[in-house]
Amino acid sequence: MKVAIIGGGVAGLCCGIALRQRGIDVDIFERAASPKTIGAGVVLWPNATLILSQLGLLQSIKGHAGSPKEMRRVSSSGDVLGSLDIGIIDKQIGSPSLSISRSALINVLLGAFKKAGGHFHCNHPVIDILSNPDMPKASIRFKSGLLITPEVIIGAEGRMNSPSRHYVLGNNKPVFQKFINWVGILENHSFDMDENVVLDYWGVGARFGVVPLSPSSAYWAAGITVETISKKQPKHYHDEIESVFKHWPHPILPLINATPLHKINKIYVHDHDPIKTWHKDNVILVGDAAHAPLPTSGQGACQAIEDAWHIAEALSGDSSDLQTTFKRFTEARQEKTANITLSGRQFAQTVFNDDPEFCRIRDETSKSTDFDSLAKAMATGWSTA
Repeated sequence: MKVAIIGGGVAGLCCGIALRQRGIDVDIFERAASPKTIGAGVVLWPNATLILSQLGLLQSIKGHAGSPKEMRRVSSSGDVLGSLDIGIIDKQIGSPSLSISRSALINVLLGAFKKAGGHFHCNHPVIDILSNPDMPKASIRFKSGLLITPEVIIGAEGRMNSPSRHYVLGNNKPVFQKFINWVGILENHSFDMDENVVLDYWGVGARFGVVPLSPSSAYWAAGITVETISKKQPKHYHDEIESVFKHWPHPILPLINATPLHKINKIYVHDHDPIKTWHKDNVILVGDAAHAPLPTSGQGACQAIEDAWHIAEALSGDSSDLQTTFKRFTEARQEKTANITLSGRQFAQTVFNDDPEFCRIRDETSKSTDFDSLAKAMATGWSTA
């Protein structure tokens, strides 16, 4: 079997690794000149690290990752709203949580894919996926003019521009959720903070999160509500962020000011409504192309990693009837990913709320939350079992 994967991010690379480990011939085609590393970092929750361990990648990733033990919620005025013991989640699922920069994660995955005998092709933007009237197989047409017809096409191009999703559904229109994230990564810097504590600051219509990666590095995300999408002006990112967060608690302002401008990105946050159809002919969607949860879900990369395991298992079994194989994969993944997408939206509506009175009640409610029970509920929802 020959498989072509469109997209060289977390979803595509993990699919490639899992398939190569099962002896399947895989080519990954990435549109960019180098593997994509959009976003500063990611928390790999234990449902993801459990699979990475099964793929033989966990030790390599640990060498580049932090080990968060606590998630502390704080108001924009500095009041502690509660703390969640990440160890409860880890223990219930049976694997550690890790924090890692997206570039380090991609580098580990790319190295593992190539070592497993996979073929990675940069500078291969896809123009279209074409149906063939003579057979139930689609072909990929690249900007270069190259046309290929593999036995299986895995669409892992992400949420914003997915030819695979357009082929399967007839459209690819993500939903703008009326908030933006500036994301940044700061390395080789002295921090006045605990390297094992994730900080989550809540304000009115705004949120600031800090995730340590090591004693001297961290990534952060600054989010605010907006009504419309406007042109990005990278040279003004520091000023834009500081205008919102300059009076928020320490260490937010020093983190912003110490982060080099070229290490900051601005993202207008979109997701997709859950869908029931993930495949057509020989094309199957995975990761954000199939289900694109908001960052508030905490599970975007993790669910992509789960997809990789399940699609590799499906294709390495009896795959003589692709439609049955794809249906089995979709049935295994659709309900869980839909629930995560919808819960991410619900949480975003709570965090990114512009009503001061709503936010006051929200913060008071947080102070009385049973965070141990919350951690157990999160583990139950994320469990791969």
